[in-house]
Amino acid sequence: MPEHARPEHARHEHVRASHRGTRSRRWVLPLLVVLLWLVVGGPMGSFAGRLAEVQENDNAAFLPQSAESTRVLDTFLEFTGVETIPATVVFEREGGLTDDDKAAIEAYAQDLAAVDHVDADGVEQPVYSEDGTAAQVVVPVASSDGEVIQSTIADLREVVADPPDGLTALVGGQAGVLGDFIKAFGAIDGILLVVAGIAVLLILLLVYRSPILPLVVVFCALLSLGVAAGVVYALATNDVLDVNGQSQGILFILAIGAATDYALLIVARFREELRDTESKYDAMGRAYRRSLEPILASGLTVILGLLCLLLSDLSSLRGLGPVGALGVAFAMLSALTAVPAALVLLGRAAYWPFRPAFGSEHPDTRGVWGRVARLVGRRARPVWGLTFVVLAAFAAFLPTINEDPAPQTELFLTEVDSVTAQDVLDRHFTADSANPAIIVTPESKLQDTLAVVGAHEGIAPKGTIYLPDGPPTAEGPPPPKVVDGQAIVLATLADPAESEAGTQTIRDLRTDLDEVGTGVEVGGSTAILIDTRDTTDSDRAKVIPAILGVIFVVLALLLRSLAAPLLLLVANVLSFGATMGVSAILFEHVFDFPSTDPSVMLIGFVFLVALGIDYSIFLMTRVREESVRQGTHPGVLKGLSVTGGVITSAGAVLAATFAALSVIPILFLAQISFIVSFGVLLDTLVVRSLLVPALSYDLGPRVWWPSKLWHTPDHADRQTAAMLHVGEAGGVQVERD
Repeated sequence: MPEHARPEHARHEHVRASHRGTRSRRWVLPLLVVLLWLVVGGPMGSFAGRLAEVQENDNAAFLPQSAESTRVLDTFLEFTGVETIPATVVFEREGGLTDDDKAAIEAYAQDLAAVDHVDADGVEQPVYSEDGTAAQVVVPVASSDGEVIQSTIADLREVVADPPDGLTALVGGQAGVLGDFIKAFGAIDGILLVVAGIAVLLILLLVYRSPILPLVVVFCALLSLGVAAGVVYALATNDVLDVNGQSQGILFILAIGAATDYALLIVARFREELRDTESKYDAMGRAYRRSLEPILASGLTVILGLLCLLLSDLSSLRGLGPVGALGVAFAMLSALTAVPAALVLLGRAAYWPFRPAFGSEHPDTRGVWGRVARLVGRRARPVWGLTFVVLAAFAAFLPTINEDPAPQTELFLTEVDSVTAQDVLDRHFTADSANPAIIVTPESKLQDTLAVVGAHEGIAPKGTIYLPDGPPTAEGPPPPKVVDGQAIVLATLADPAESEAGTQTIRDLRTDLDEVGTGVEVGGSTAILIDTRDTTDSDRAKVIPAILGVIFVVLALLLRSLAAPLLLLVANVLSFGATMGVSAILFEHVFDFPSTDPSVMLIGFVFLVALGIDYSIFLMTRVREESVRQGTHPGVLKGLSVTGGVITSAGAVLAATFAALSVIPILFLAQISFIVSFGVLLDTLVVRSLLVPALSYDLGPRVWWPSKLWHTPDHADRQTAAMLHVGEAGGVQVERD
């Protein structure tokens, strides 16, 4: 029957039935989305535990091909045909080694040479200390693969696991340190996720007082991590990007922290809309539309900021960029698909037992954030002035941060065999025979090179030799080995390879050998450390301006303004400076850290500026939304009051997840953990709560220059805005549309 021919009551019944049918089908898409994430993200979660298989943790692998030490290493491999990393097995007996000890040590040397993946020809005879209490055997491990090195170190330790009574036997050296690093990074697969997950759950339970909501958010975050880990594993397996223990740990933290942060924005806006909209589907529609722009802008800012690390010449940082960006991308995708779908299926039950009933009061506009908004409204200039001065005072300590070179053995926060072994070496041996300087020189300049190197006070006496072409003969020493007109000189440093004196020796040699002529280059493990530091300094000059430029463009497009993005960038850079100033004080005078790796500051800048700007984005997008309706001054107050709770919760979650990095006993991860955790809290509780809103309130409509809002007057003038929009109890009177 045609529609117009139906009786009126029949047409109404048909419309109601159509609406019921539509509502009954609206749960299908959310269910499909949740099932898709379960099907894809669940199985891919296993790759999170397999990322250790594709890690590259060798310092030399981090350097660009243009680095001098990299060129020397490539040439050295042409001479030897195999890449080796020295392990040093040390023996010690208080009171002096006995004849039986020496016999046992020589027997151990033969057994060590027989271990798989050991270059047997490179295992030398034991070297005894002058005081007669210690001996060392250098054992070259013929591999650069992290898993092989770790297993070989374990095998070497098994060989010397049961020495004679009173004799101490330890495996250290460069390979021993690297093996212990990889072992420490193994904690990422288990304890890091557990600690981070528990921290997030506890914070969400305290904030939302619901047993259901935290589980939904954390489960969706873990699904996003699983997908991200699977993609990163595939790309690393095919040599598209580099993964190391540092980037793996940060991937885990970023995926969980960012996914939770973005999810909380949806969760808070959905709860807000459920109080004004009876249908959970309509409420989610409104919440989604109003959350989409800030989440996309925040995620895009972090992703582009991390991708700026592709400008780095260090592969460790260059690999961290896309690894972290993938983690944030899938975290954002999870927050925009899995979380809304799960919330729609659960409806108001997600917030049980404190369900947001239709027509109920909005509690977000009362309490502490209402009082903060009232303070900003009445004392804007003193608030931002005092805050600025305090942050600037802490930032003044930034130049005092100690970035002097520190031995790798001091980078562990717990006692490990390689560190103890190095302590024995330092006590009994002055020269570092396991980590010689490697000098590549044209054959015609070999004698001049030997003379210059041998005369340097930083080189051990009789510690300079050329790489021979074969064993000694009856006629005398063998001639130097020459490949393509080049020869190799090995020089034993008089000081530990990673000490400040050792690094200065390498810098001096490079300067002195420049006078010998072109084509003379200095490499080795100490040179690798120097080139890594110099490359990091160069990276700062490229990456930091790129990050600032990218963030400014994203903010300008988001806020349709040039003044507001500049304000936010200045505030966040000041926050970063204050964080590093506080870190400089605490690292040296409280935590007693030996030094701070230069890459830590660059990584801290990326996360604090790119991630920290998230909270200002969440705030200022809501401020702009309210400013369009009722003017800038009341818009700032309302935006601050209604976003205060969710942004603080998000900051606490991200700080807690980064704090979980401290469970891995590696110095630079502990430093990154503190810097980002403290910086995020500073951004959340001070910069976003006081500095940015107070400055915005003081500037008024000028903060939106040059957009149309710049010319739009407030519905209430500045003097009466706080009185009209901030009640006596401290709550902002929220106008609902």
